[in-house]
Amino acid sequence: MKALAVITARGGSKRIPRKNIKEFCGKPILAYSIEAALGAGVFDEVMVSTEDAEIAKIAEAHGAKVPFFRSSESANDYATTADVLMEVLERYKDIGMEFDYVCCIYPTAPFVSAEKLKRAMTLLAGQEADSLLPVVRFGFPPQRSVVIEDGFLQFKWPEHMLTRSQDLEPFYHDAGQFYCVRTKSFLEQKRLVMEKTVPMELPESEVQDIDTEEDWKVAEAKYRAVKKETTV
Repeated sequence: MKALAVITARGGSKRIPRKNIKEFCGKPILAYSIEAALGAGVFDEVMVSTEDAEIAKIAEAHGAKVPFFRSSESANDYATTADVLMEVLERYKDIGMEFDYVCCIYPTAPFVSAEKLKRAMTLLAGQEADSLLPVVRFGFPPQRSVVIEDGFLQFKWPEHMLTRSQDLEPFYHDAGQFYCVRTKSFLEQKRLVMEKTVPMELPESEVQDIDTEEDWKVAEAKYRAVKKETTV
C-alpha cells in the first residue's frame, strides 16, 4: 500500500507575510512538517505543493520533493485544500505514480510529529474508514455559550445554564494540522471529511491556530513549553 505526504505551502499569505517559511523557534516553520513526515517512516513520497520558487528551494533543502509547481488555479485565495490534493494526485498520475493513501499536512503545524503521523496512518489503514481527522476538545462547553441580543447577554441554550460541565457532551473541533485520506474514497467524495471519518484526539497544549502575529507568539510559547516538558 503506497502512501503520499502532501504539504500545502503556497506563497500568498496576507495576514502574516511569507508565513509558510517564516522562522519559528529557530527554523522555517515549513521544516517542522517536512521533518515529521520524513521521520514517520510510512510515506513513499514526501512532497511540497507550492507555486513559489523560494518555498520550493527551502522545501528541497529540508528533504522534501517538489516534482512540479502548483497551478495558478490551485494557488489562488479561493482554492480549497481538496482542490490542491486533487491536482497533486492528477499530476502524479500523469507521471505514472499512484497512491493508496494521502496525508495532507499543513505547513504551519509545528506540533505535528513523526509519531502522530505514523499513529494516524496506522489507525486509518486498520479501519474501514474513508479518512482520519485530528481533533481537539473545546476548552469550554459550547452548550453554555452566550450571545449578545439588543446589547444584553443571553444564553444560547438556556436549558444548559445550570448544567454541570462534566454532564455535558464533549464537543470537538478540527485541530488544523493534517488530514489522512484513503485515495479511492477521496476521489469519489472529493472532500476531506467524508462519510466515514475517524477522529484522533490531540491535547489542547499541542494545538494552536496560527492566523495572526499574536497567534504566532502564542504558538512559539506553547511549543517551547511542550519541548521543555519532553526533555526534562
